[in-house]
Formats: sequence, structure tokens, C-alpha cells
Amino acid sequence: MRVKDKVTIITGAGSGIGRGTALLFGSEGAKVVVADVNEKGGEETANEIRQNGGEAFFARLDVSNREQVKNVVQETIKKYGRIDVLINNAGIIQDALVVKMTEEQWDRVININLKGPFNCIQAVVGTMIEQGSGEIINVSSIVGLYGNIGQINYASSKAGLIGMTKTLAKELGKKGIRVNAIAPGFILTPMTSGIPEKILEMMKEKTPLKRLGQIEDVANTLLFLASDEASFINGAVISVDGGLLI
Repeated sequence: MRVKDKVTIITGAGSGIGRGTALLFGSEGAKVVVADVNEKGGEETANEIRQNGGEAFFARLDVSNREQVKNVVQETIKKYGRIDVLINNAGIIQDALVVKMTEEQWDRVININLKGPFNCIQAVVGTMIEQGSGEIINVSSIVGLYGNIGQINYASSKAGLIGMTKTLAKELGKKGIRVNAIAPGFILTPMTSGIPEKILEMMKEKTPLKRLGQIEDVANTLLFLASDEASFINGAVISVDGGLLI
């Protein structure tokens, strides 16, 4: 088991990539904190982990709410005494061209996608420093690397995550804490379900591997980065896009 007994907080774990990652980590021996604003989905994820013989509990969490973040971290420490892995996965999209984007759309995406990970990192980093170890993994996007029409808020938040990752890798590496990011491409999840089929087909044709990504492709990358096999990887941004943008 590659993450046996590692206490792991995964945000946005009630569906999509977060859910798939939580299930995989549970099967690999992690003690999983399923954090999500979606209570139904979060409880379902935690229950499935336990039914499969793993250990998990659900914590309702809006990552943009600093008090909720602190409470979840305190609850985790009270239960397990430590935090080994934080995966900042929670995110939303509210697309519009720049001339039509509202301040509310901008603020909501930035608050969840960028301020949310900052809140979570600030809440766990003290414990990780005391332990002298920890892994923080931020889920960015190829949009954060290359931009995308109609997603100035989303692209800015995901680009900000990359800057956050590289800065914290330098700050925290000497404390024994690794900070990395992944940049998924077009992954078949509930978030991409609204993309027109012709667009998805176009992306598939542009991808050298001639397919779109699966949740498992992302979850397996996160598992590797959280494991001891990645012990000398720090400050990296790994694209999980099938070679779409090479």
C-alpha cells in the first residue's frame, strides 16, 4: 500500500476527480478526510471507502470559509494526531468573456479556486512543520498554463495555484514538506459534462494518445506524488493531458 496510514485531506472529494482520488487513496491504506460542500456526495464517498475496508470520515467544507477550514483541520488532528497529505482539489467554473464577466463571477471562482487552497495550506502547514514532513498537492489545470477563451477567472485562479506551488516548494522544502501541482487536461468528469460533444471530439483528435482523460489518470498521478516514491519531487507541475499541448 503506497500511502498506508497517511492522513490525507482531499477537498472537493464528493464527486469527480476528488471522489476518484479519495477512493484510490482509501484502497491504498490512507486515512481519508473527505472534505466537500456537497454533503450527500461526500458521505457517499466516505461510506464507499469504509465499505471497501478503508478508513474515512466526511467533513463538510467550503474552502473559501477560513473558520470551516480551521475546524476541519482541528477535527482531523483530534482524530488522528497528524496530517500527512493535503490535496487541494475543490474548484468551480463560472465562464464568461471578459466583457461580460461579473464581479461576482470573478470573486467566487478566485475565492474557491485560489483563496481556498491558501486557506487550507495555512491551516495544515503548522502541523506539518512540527512533524517535519508533509505533502501538499494542488490541482491546477492546463488552462492555468496556456489560458482559455471565456475563462479568465478560472485560468487566473489555476495559474495562481502554480505560482503558489513553486513559492511554497521553496519556502517549505527545508521543513521536509514537498509541494507539487498537477495540470489536468480534458478529463471526463461532471465538470466537463456540459462541454459540447463536438468540442470533446476535437480535443480527442488533437491529443496524441487519441483519447480523453479518465478520473483514474489524475488520481494515479496524485497517488504517486503523495507516496514516498516521489520523495525527491518538489515544486513540479505535472501535466496530465495525454500530450495535448506539447
